[in-house]
Amino acid sequence: MLKKLALVFCLVAFAGSVEAKELTNRLGVGVKKNTSLDLPELAAVYHPMSDLSFTGGLGIDTQKDYSKFSFNAGVRRTVFKEDNMNFYMGGALGLVNFETAGEKESGFELNALFGGEFFFTGLDSLAFTFEGGVGVISADNVRFRTIADGPFNAGIIFYF
Repeated sequence: MLKKLALVFCLVAFAGSVEAKELTNRLGVGVKKNTSLDLPELAAVYHPMSDLSFTGGLGIDTQKDYSKFSFNAGVRRTVFKEDNMNFYMGGALGLVNFETAGEKESGFELNALFGGEFFFTGLDSLAFTFEGGVGVISADNVRFRTIADGPFNAGIIFYF
């Protein structure tokens, strides 16, 4: 609990030095973890225009009898830019495959998302993101879920 409180304090302390960045024609690579499989993914984000971006992610775990695979692609539109953040809405469609005790299941995942990304001064190419929303997954049984990922769970992206 004390570690979480210290993290929140640090984020609030540095909030005054955060600023939004122009990301047109920039490619970002990093990590994220917001699929239904709880699987870390390598992520990519490309901004062809200032208010539009395309995203993708790939996660693999080849553990014997408990393997996992996730691939997704999405689009997001910047709703508004603050001095400190870019807020966006969008969606993602993905393929998932997992194995439990040797039984394999496959399906798709569809998510409707909102979120934001922010940058610290001096780290102009490093974005911290958070996302929330709703999703449906068709593997095993069709189920609906809510999504709520904080800055260090949803993604850390480095922009070139």
